[in-house]
Amino acid sequence: MRSVNRVATLLLAVALLAGGVLVAVAGLLAALGRPGPLPAGWSATLSAVRWRDAPVRTVAATVTLLGLLLLVAELRRWRPARLRLAADDGWHLHRRSVERRLARAVRSVPSVRRARVRVRRRGDAWRPRVTATGDPAARADVEFALRRELDRLTAPRRDPVEVRLVPARRAS
Repeated sequence: MRSVNRVATLLLAVALLAGGVLVAVAGLLAALGRPGPLPAGWSATLSAVRWRDAPVRTVAATVTLLGLLLLVAELRRWRPARLRLAADDGWHLHRRSVERRLARAVRSVPSVRRARVRVRRRGDAWRPRVTATGDPAARADVEFALRRELDRLTAPRRDPVEVRLVPARRAS
């Protein structure tokens, strides 16, 4: 997602730069008493429209909404694709493979049937969130299996893990 954000930022920057240059050139030419940089038909149309016209407000609202959507996309924290192992060694693991390995480790606990793990990153720390179907009394076993697998993966810091065990539904 980082590359999509960079391309969107580049396009927005180019559009703003081109608009700014166009406004500066139009102001300079108007100060010199010369015709503007736009063709005569466009200049006549643009000078005749008013803010209260519906198409002007529609275009302004659309451009504003598009700008806000780009801003939200830029500011949103996306899930990392890679997880750093240590601060200075440069090694990374793919988040999806880490999630699969942790889910497999949780499913190795005898009373757990299904498990889903989501790994978040805050700074260098990994924050796994486990949702599993099984006996809620096996929470300590699930945490132990999860921490053992995190040790095997050499996860950076051991922050508290979130474990949510949902009892299996009984067939009636």
